[in-house]
Amino acid sequence: MGDIEARARAQGIQPDYEGVGGSRHRVPQATLDRLIAAFGPGAGMPPQELTAPEGVRCHLPDGPKAWGVAVQLYQLRSARNWGIGDFADLESLAVILAEQGADFIGLNPLHALFLSDPARCSPFSPSNRRFLNPLYIAVDRVTGFDPVLADAAEIARLQGTDLVDYPAVAAAKLRVLRRIWDGLGGPDASADFRRRGGDDLDRHALFEAVSARMAADGHGAGWRGWPEPWRDPDGPQVGAFARDHAPHIAFHRWLQEEADRQLAGVQAACAKAGMAIGLYLDVAVGEAADGSGSWGRPDVLSKVSIGAPPDYFNEHGQDWGLAPLSPAAMAATRAAPFGTLMAKVMDRAGAVRIDHAMGLWQLFLIPEGAGPAEGAYARYPLHDMLRALAVASNASRTIVIGEDLGNVPPGFRAMMDAVGILSYRILFFEREGASFIAPRDYPENALACLSTHDLPTLQGWWACRDVALRERFGLIAEDTAREQADARPAERRELLHALADAGLLARRDDTPAGDSAPLDVLVAVHRYLARTPSRLMAVRLEDLAGEIRPVNLPSTSDEYPNWRPRLGRTVEEIAQSEMFGAILAGIRAERPGSLARKAVSPVQADRHSSLHRP
Repeated sequence: MGDIEARARAQGIQPDYEGVGGSRHRVPQATLDRLIAAFGPGAGMPPQELTAPEGVRCHLPDGPKAWGVAVQLYQLRSARNWGIGDFADLESLAVILAEQGADFIGLNPLHALFLSDPARCSPFSPSNRRFLNPLYIAVDRVTGFDPVLADAAEIARLQGTDLVDYPAVAAAKLRVLRRIWDGLGGPDASADFRRRGGDDLDRHALFEAVSARMAADGHGAGWRGWPEPWRDPDGPQVGAFARDHAPHIAFHRWLQEEADRQLAGVQAACAKAGMAIGLYLDVAVGEAADGSGSWGRPDVLSKVSIGAPPDYFNEHGQDWGLAPLSPAAMAATRAAPFGTLMAKVMDRAGAVRIDHAMGLWQLFLIPEGAGPAEGAYARYPLHDMLRALAVASNASRTIVIGEDLGNVPPGFRAMMDAVGILSYRILFFEREGASFIAPRDYPENALACLSTHDLPTLQGWWACRDVALRERFGLIAEDTAREQADARPAERRELLHALADAGLLARRDDTPAGDSAPLDVLVAVHRYLARTPSRLMAVRLEDLAGEIRPVNLPSTSDEYPNWRPRLGRTVEEIAQSEMFGAILAGIRAERPGSLARKAVSPVQADRHSSLHRP
């Protein structure tokens, strides 16, 4: 395998990696062959060191420690939305949270999904990361909206659902948006927006129009299921379609401009309310292999999937079904496509979180037709990736957070710290043995939080609902579930002891009776995190609302209603609850700087426009 291994290394593909138990796992030759073929000819990958390039640093403002609230936008419930949280709900939430002293709102990825197949609702499996999901548009805030255009009975039904009904929401919203667009004379996006969107915008709008046609004909919304002539966006079949369906394509460009206008309005509202950071947007690690982001783009590897190798937690490994940017293309272009992507996302954000930040250095890639156990790590031009990221960050004055959970290479966190990328520290994972580490031991350049969208809510964890769910859906065996459930009381005691050691709770050796954590524990846990020296701290809106069920159960798809659960109460009702007030008062006691600096940021105010209808 000497020659094939040398060719693989020249493209950044690693012929072996450390496997379970510390042994070296050799990558099959067939995998190396397929990845080399998928990467294609190129300049190759120069030797990469896991170091920070000199003089490269992302934007990190001075000032007191800040805190904010993490939100799954689709979950928001209100008396006016159409069964899914929207940008108008987000603006209302921003005003409420700013009054409480919050400096940011963290959001799930808002990337464009598949309008022609809205049931594909995972925000982490987008069609295109450069554009927005039009289902978040507040239809009643669009110029030209008239209530007579909407089906009041259908909206009332959608408002009463427990889960987001994405197909019905899409049908209701797109029907009215199309009627508004027709009533306005079928406008295209403005010349300025088209200039900023460039060829990417044109291709995405064309994709949406073709996707609608292909889905109606039974070929599906994703391009890899389309007849061959339709898979090439530059081919004669698609060219003829574009000429014949110019108005439909213009409609999709207009949708993107309206979504961008409303998101900009939310960020402006955050700045006006005095938030120092405003919107904190999540960036998925890759894109769906059949979405608009990979359609006709050689810098996206549509026949390669991102995943994870077998480990102690998953002996079969993981295939995330996401297409990566081509390492060879990044090396040949000094990571220009990555820089363009980040600049696009950062244009409407005060902070971004890069999902699986280790992808700046390497990703575990699985060629089409192979399983995770046959994958290989591929290196990216780290210094070019970091320079592109820092340029975008400083140009927009956007903070960068790197999701550095899981298999973190030695030295990676030190590199992140050196270039000003904040680490992502979760209380449940920050332990020494069984004990939770003290607040003082958290790093300064970090965001500290209790859990994420992939983990249980605090009340769900306290009641051991997460273990019951994993057993119910076959993710763990009955014996394993029993062991984990038996261990949970001890974990709760360790948490109580940590809170007592911090002087935040009276010492107790037993856990309170009942399935719910008492209010004093909820407040103490969040004060514990707020007390850390970490620059940022986030609390989940679900925990402020006392929610139990998780929004996502990893390793399930249709078995559990991932990305669909809605909050049980409206934002206004949650904000009036004792739990909401007590937890946020506890956070402010530890991080009082936020309320002291409530002044409009001229930089952010100039960058964004209003959400409200003209």
